[in-house]
Amino acid sequence: MSAPIVVDYQTSPDAYRHWTLATDGPVATLTMTVNEDGGLREGYKLKLNSYDLGVDIELHDAVQRIRFEHPEVRAVVMTSGRDRIFCSGANIFMLGKSTHAWKVNFCKFTNETRNGLEDSSQHSGLKFLAAVNGACAGGGYELAAACDEILLIDDRSSSVSLPEVPLLGVLPGTGGLTRLTDKRKVRHDHADIFCTTSEGVRGQRAKDWKLVDEIAKPAQFVQAVQERALKLAEQSDRPANGKGVKLTPLQREFSADGVTYGYVTVTIDRSARTASFTVKAPTSAQPTDVAGIEAAGVNWWPLQMARELDDAILHLRTNETDIGTWLLKTAGDAQAVLACDAVLAANQSHWLVRETTGLIRRTFARIDVSSRSLFALIDEGSCFAGTLAELAFAADRSYMLALPDTPEASPKLTMSAMNFGLLPMITDQSRLARRFYDDEAQLAAVRAKTGEPLDADGAMALGLVTTNPDDIDWADEIRLALEERASMSPDALTGLEANLRFNGKENMATRVFGRLSAWQNWIFNRPNAVGELGALKVYGSGNKAKFDFDRV
Repeated sequence: MSAPIVVDYQTSPDAYRHWTLATDGPVATLTMTVNEDGGLREGYKLKLNSYDLGVDIELHDAVQRIRFEHPEVRAVVMTSGRDRIFCSGANIFMLGKSTHAWKVNFCKFTNETRNGLEDSSQHSGLKFLAAVNGACAGGGYELAAACDEILLIDDRSSSVSLPEVPLLGVLPGTGGLTRLTDKRKVRHDHADIFCTTSEGVRGQRAKDWKLVDEIAKPAQFVQAVQERALKLAEQSDRPANGKGVKLTPLQREFSADGVTYGYVTVTIDRSARTASFTVKAPTSAQPTDVAGIEAAGVNWWPLQMARELDDAILHLRTNETDIGTWLLKTAGDAQAVLACDAVLAANQSHWLVRETTGLIRRTFARIDVSSRSLFALIDEGSCFAGTLAELAFAADRSYMLALPDTPEASPKLTMSAMNFGLLPMITDQSRLARRFYDDEAQLAAVRAKTGEPLDADGAMALGLVTTNPDDIDWADEIRLALEERASMSPDALTGLEANLRFNGKENMATRVFGRLSAWQNWIFNRPNAVGELGALKVYGSGNKAKFDFDRV
């Protein structure tokens, strides 16, 4: 009997309830018209273009389809189909009824979706314009701030606002505060007023304070949107005549204790609270040039593997919250992966190769920010080579089996060009650079071994794995490590792992996730927000929030 899927991250435009996607040459328009009765869960209505996880799943899918199915699109306009309402943000009644875990996971996914817009702008030349044609509050403004530019209608009523602090007793949960300072360079005193004034800021003041880039009167708004979108499109090098790749539904099979795809298998051990992710190498000949890649399309191994792994990660994160440790495994022919890597590295200028690399990058980044312990197990039959070696470098610990008596059967770890900057973390570092704190001598020693299959002793000598037990100690060492991990506080582990994974330099993306994990996570637990008379609980009831005024 299959386990129920609480949340399914697969959808398609013909199933959308909240967004419409239209394309016109180099410009695509995503129009948000949220169906009030289309909430992902019961007990709330999505009024005023407010959103829940289901709305954002559609947005994520729509942007993914623009990336792959519409290479001719160079700029995306995000706007509203509602009169005088752009987006009022995350649905407050949904948040008020949700568990703490649901709220935090919801915020994490919406953060990843918004960061993905900026990732595509930076790496793929896909630009985004928020055409704010009405009131824009909370998460609605955060969505706009994730775009390259914001154009606000100047109709004397439409405003932008981040009213979470005065109205709800929480923080903007999808990077709002960070983008005000780090991206839009809003002066901190202006930001202070903006974030504590529930009615928002309109017109010329919004532009003067750098809260928006441009304003336009109602009569000129449509024309201004078109002109700004075309100007953004000029900054892109996406091909006008590229042949898109249809993102067909993933083939997957759920069971009570796992899910199986073509190249990814997840097996859950509920008693141990672990999930084993096994990512497989290509099992058939793969294209060696761009013509072959275009012909393979959605079945090209790097693209199919990344789509499947991304779906599996989201499924486990949302629907299996008590499975605290993920075991990262691989299987298959290392040479097949390295051959694909060579094609990926050699053809980065081709739009489909670039977009596929971007999907792999964002998928692996999703692993990095997942609140799960990550152990890589490099044993017999493994294929930790190139792109798949990133799974080992992403892990909190990596165990590599040593077989001194049968060296020909020893698992190997092999690096390719993909491990040295083409798949960076959200810190913009490669995982190897993060591992060695950008130490050039250590990185040079590792780089010198590119393409060379390393056994457990060789990988250990270079500092690429945590430990290298032999076949006598392997099973016991893994068992003890997993039992020890399962006995610890999940909350403490989440904090520990996040701190250690993102060492060194910070950037806007790490601060977005760090502030979400620390401050918003804490505030979401405080009675001033979620107590019986907390602001988030009493919102819309007519009752006034009761605060504990001790500052802590």
